[in-house]
Amino acid sequence: MSTNELVINQFYTAFQKKDFRGMQECYADDATFSDAVFQNLDSKQVKAMWEMLCIQGKDLKLEFSNIWADENVGKADWFATYTFSVTGRKVVNRIHAEFRFENGKIKKHIDTFDFYAWARQALGLVGFLLGWTPFIRSKIRKKAMGNLERFMVKSKVND
Repeated sequence: MSTNELVINQFYTAFQKKDFRGMQECYADDATFSDAVFQNLDSKQVKAMWEMLCIQGKDLKLEFSNIWADENVGKADWFATYTFSVTGRKVVNRIHAEFRFENGKIKKHIDTFDFYAWARQALGLVGFLLGWTPFIRSKIRKKAMGNLERFMVKSKVND
């Protein structure tokens, strides 16, 4: 297993344990993250996002597979099973992750998943009818970023 494959494995193993500090250690000081909901996060935001998700994900279960990496880039597949707190609905989200590494740390992390499939599970009928629309995607993004900003203030992440 390559060094960067070990980093990916360490990251997801920590995530399974809800060990956000272990996850945060895998990132470079100037890392970035993006997915369909949390877009263009800087290092402080991405580290706070994982902390928030680990703390709030009471019933979060995670599995990962297909890890591959060389000296510059890597990828993995993972899926998370959890209850979406806003609606109380069970979600199984299948995600493909791509990484760029620098000095043995994650420099850039991009997760991709089927937002419409997620919205149908998380939002029920509203997600089925409107989950594909830019309006719903934008509304979910704004709500998620607001939650992250409040979490960062409450936990004094920016200090």
